[in-house]
Amino acid sequence: MKENELDISLEQEIAKFQGSWKQIGYERDGVREPIDDEKDWKPRSTVHGNIFVVEIADGSIPIQGTFKLDPTRDPKAIDYTDTHGADAGKTFLAIYSLEGDRLIFCAASEGQERPAEFKTKSGEVLRTFQRESLGETRRLGFL
Repeated sequence: MKENELDISLEQEIAKFQGSWKQIGYERDGVREPIDDEKDWKPRSTVHGNIFVVEIADGSIPIQGTFKLDPTRDPKAIDYTDTHGADAGKTFLAIYSLEGDRLIFCAASEGQERPAEFKTKSGEVLRTFQRESLGETRRLGFL
């Protein structure tokens, strides 16, 4: 693929992430739906461009940041860099699958290698999201 074709392909892939996503599944350290400090969070992620914002049930925003995609890898790769929240300044290496209105990503803790599969081991988290709408993007002032 030529460089211009790669740029267009990357733009098309980023476009698929746009909108509001409700978390419907969570796994950490090999445990599905663990009981932890995220209990009752009911996170919703909103994406505009390469910026993501995570809002939880009480309306607060504990996490915000940017992401970078590499859809040429197998599995596809995504790097999340938090710019707001407890992990501000940290980058997390992850993989993702985005088919229609379902997004799954598996991320490693900072400093760990990128996961190779959509199944967690120690220091990894897997989240499954269902697309909701572009309305949340507008409400948060992105559009």
